[in-house]
Amino acid sequence: MSHRFAHYTPSDFDAFDCLKISKLIYLILVFVLRGYIVWLMSVSNLRDKVGVIQWVYPEPSLFYLSLFSGSLGLFVLLILALRKPDASPWVQNGWQHLRGILLSALVFDLIVNVVGYFYWQLQSLTWVLVNALVVIVCCLFLFKNKRIQININEFPEKLPE
Repeated sequence: MSHRFAHYTPSDFDAFDCLKISKLIYLILVFVLRGYIVWLMSVSNLRDKVGVIQWVYPEPSLFYLSLFSGSLGLFVLLILALRKPDASPWVQNGWQHLRGILLSALVFDLIVNVVGYFYWQLQSLTWVLVNALVVIVCCLFLFKNKRIQININEFPEKLPE
């Protein structure tokens, strides 16, 4: 059991002796939450509130679809924020299913983009293909990355003082 931690240094662990969350999880969240990130960037722009949104999402429907598809990412962000030793049982249960939730968020995002392309002609085929490639790579990381596997298996516990 301890050999799986052999190549990690003490700085790789947090205050609760859990391996720090993989940066790949955060990168996947950035991809899933890109609509919300663009929205926050536009709100923080004091001169032109909608300019950033219009630049990234020329069609307003694309922006709303991105917000809709990122809703599962908000749930993952909530679970990450509440991941503490005295967390509610629903947070612990959600953490154990993090891989499935992230996978669902990625697939849901891809489905929304594919529907946006085929049904409403809102996307370019290039964007849909790039999106599919990113989703496939992220899914491979979710299931093959050892650090993510360790992260999901661990949950912070109170340490004796």
